[in-house]
Amino acid sequence: MEHKDEYKSWLTYIKMRIKQTQIKAAIKVNTELLHLYWDLGHDIVVRQMEAAWGDKILEQLSKDLKKEFPDLKGFSERNLLYMKQFYSFYTQDEIFQQVAEKITQQLAAQLQPADNKEIIIRQQVAEEFDNHPIFQIPWFHHVQLFTKCKTTKEALFYVQKTIQNGWSRSMLTHHLELSLYEREGKAVNNFAATLPAPQSDLAMQTLKDPYIFDLIALTEKHNERELEDALTENITKFLVELGTGFAYVGRQVPLNIDGTDYSVDLLFYHLKLRCFVVIELKTGKFLPEAAGKTSFYLSAIDDLMRHSTDNATIGIIICKDKNNLVAEYALRGINQPIGVSEYQLSKLLPENFKSALPSIEEIEEELNSKGQRPLR
Repeated sequence: MEHKDEYKSWLTYIKMRIKQTQIKAAIKVNTELLHLYWDLGHDIVVRQMEAAWGDKILEQLSKDLKKEFPDLKGFSERNLLYMKQFYSFYTQDEIFQQVAEKITQQLAAQLQPADNKEIIIRQQVAEEFDNHPIFQIPWFHHVQLFTKCKTTKEALFYVQKTIQNGWSRSMLTHHLELSLYEREGKAVNNFAATLPAPQSDLAMQTLKDPYIFDLIALTEKHNERELEDALTENITKFLVELGTGFAYVGRQVPLNIDGTDYSVDLLFYHLKLRCFVVIELKTGKFLPEAAGKTSFYLSAIDDLMRHSTDNATIGIIICKDKNNLVAEYALRGINQPIGVSEYQLSKLLPENFKSALPSIEEIEEELNSKGQRPLR
């Protein structure tokens, strides 16, 4: 074929355009679907209130819509109830309260609720909040949100996170179960005093308190090396808990300073903050001297590893327990950005679990005493 390279380039362009169109079409379909569910939710709420229709109306409406649209899913009685919850939940938000009132007032002025004027009014009002974030995530993400969140503020936090990070439903559920809303940005830190405003705000958002390590099983009296081993063995899940933007650099990263060797527990690079992040693990209570040691490591990383285009290195001390006032005092006189958080383990083995397990030598001795050869 003549112009083979030109054709390949053109074909690549066409594929890209088709994929872009598919994505846009999927987003548009999702937006229209959510508007439909919003309208249905509104109608159910209003008609049940004004016409005193009971819950039986959902059963009847479900049957009628399934009969009329047999190939369409989403009109089950349960999903109609979700639509009602969807509308009722988000209209607690001030913006939607204003929109809902405007729809109700304008529709009340019409003679026939099914008139074409109703459709026009709905379309005009919908344009006022068509770009609101709640119409940019899938329906079943919303089902997770309005059935699990206590307030619209909390739900809208997860809506924004889903849009920013492209969370799947399972990832959203994971963060809901671990109460990310209650933990993000809550750690004690000195970022406001040590970082410029835009970076300090973003850095604060990267911290959580507590961090939840649900990926590992350790005894209550685990040491720092065991915790570090478990986190690095499960580095993918650990990165999910740390949050978007963290790239793993290494563990026990060596630093040679004037002939003396030191090592950083865990070192990361944050792609949005454009800086190294030192993580120091403490399996006991936070002590003020930990802040001084971390400050020492930040200075060393800045001198030995930081590129001229990187921002100042940030430190995170993750400990088993802390007193907030002690942490605040410890950070107050330090000019490097450091945050202090706690961690929790969701899987703790019994205290005597490890000691109750036989060693390899004990197993081999037992097998030998019975005349059996141990497998290697």
